[in-house]
Amino acid sequence: MEFTLWFVIIGLLFVFMALSGSVLKRLPLTTSMLYLVVGFGLGPIGLGLIQLDPLAQAALLERLTEIAVLVSLFAAGLKLRVPFTDGKWFLPLRLAFGSMTITVGLIALAGVLGLGLPIGAAILLGGILAPTDPVLASDVQVEHALDRDRLRFGLTGEAGLNDGTGFPFVMLGLGLLGLHDLGDFGWRWLLIDLLWSILGGLLIGGLLGSLIGRLVIYLRRQYKEAVGLDDFLALGLIALAYGTALVAHTYGFLAVFAAGLALRRVERSFTGEKPSEEVLAIAMVGKKEEIATDPEKAPAYMAEALLGFNEQLERIGEVGVVLLIGGMLSFSYLPPQAFWFIPLLFLVIRPVSVLIGLIGSHTNILQRGLTCWFGIRGIGSLYYLSYAIAHGLPPELAHPLTALTLAVIVVSAVVHGISVTPLMSFYATTRKRTRRSTKAAEG
Repeated sequence: MEFTLWFVIIGLLFVFMALSGSVLKRLPLTTSMLYLVVGFGLGPIGLGLIQLDPLAQAALLERLTEIAVLVSLFAAGLKLRVPFTDGKWFLPLRLAFGSMTITVGLIALAGVLGLGLPIGAAILLGGILAPTDPVLASDVQVEHALDRDRLRFGLTGEAGLNDGTGFPFVMLGLGLLGLHDLGDFGWRWLLIDLLWSILGGLLIGGLLGSLIGRLVIYLRRQYKEAVGLDDFLALGLIALAYGTALVAHTYGFLAVFAAGLALRRVERSFTGEKPSEEVLAIAMVGKKEEIATDPEKAPAYMAEALLGFNEQLERIGEVGVVLLIGGMLSFSYLPPQAFWFIPLLFLVIRPVSVLIGLIGSHTNILQRGLTCWFGIRGIGSLYYLSYAIAHGLPPELAHPLTALTLAVIVVSAVVHGISVTPLMSFYATTRKRTRRSTKAAEG
């Protein structure tokens, strides 16, 4: 009976979201907030249908969150059509490397001085909470491949990169706790966990994305083969990039993000500056097979078909994982330290790290302010936490870190969810007003 009830609940939730999706976009709400509420109602405090212990079942949570993040990272890479020579790339690079490192340091400092954690656990907490989330942050990311807004581009690129660049700090924290080999004087961590794992992951994903993208386009344009089943192509490239990166002891998250970027770069190399949406709009007058094999339209069609499938898959993954997060909530995971730590994280640590990282950047005051605020934490943080627990984090440290991480994710989903619609609407209005003023001055 319980399994049958799950069919009814999931069916009702999916139908409700399909019918109310356009309404939610106009309200200060996000789908993640609703999923959290539903999950909480299905958890131990509510109906008791979700019985998931994040400590005892960390390995399962690690896999579920891993899959959700991978799909989202690939979609994020496909959205970023800006060439690598464009100066806009400095913004996400600064955020993902500079600002995130500062964030880890400040969180670790708060962990040692305020939470009484050993230095290894404090750095681990920093590695868990520093990365922004590519899944729950979809409302502030670029809306399509032609969106070159500096704010949205920066937040999308940051979320895509720092889910991989946060890993060295997780490994450093585990190493200081005696759960990972750092090497004498930290040489293994520096050479393998930091340099090789980051650069190697980006290289492997970039090469696989480029090779497979060019192969598919070649077969479609020259021989009218390899047509259809774009969903298999997307899943295959994600799995291949991730698996190959892990075999090579590099960061699979970065490899998958890089594969998405490379695939979009291949499309752009064939299509040029032509807007991909315009190409697709023209192409849609024919059959899918004709579009997919058309010499002019094939590259854009491939990229957009993969992006469309991944965005749908990303939404489904968000439902499942956020429901589980809501179902894990209980009063035993509400630490008193959260009442001062979470405001410190969102109102002090994030703004300070962003403002330092963006010194000298081509961003205006509003863009910097919104970047400071939209440091959304979510499924990526839960993955890192589950990874640490599954790799031997002792219970006396696992419980407080779990409680604090869940609290941060829930508060982030709520406060950022409430604020995203009005703030991004204000930002869009301000941009339009600025453009009109600029055109009037030029005229």
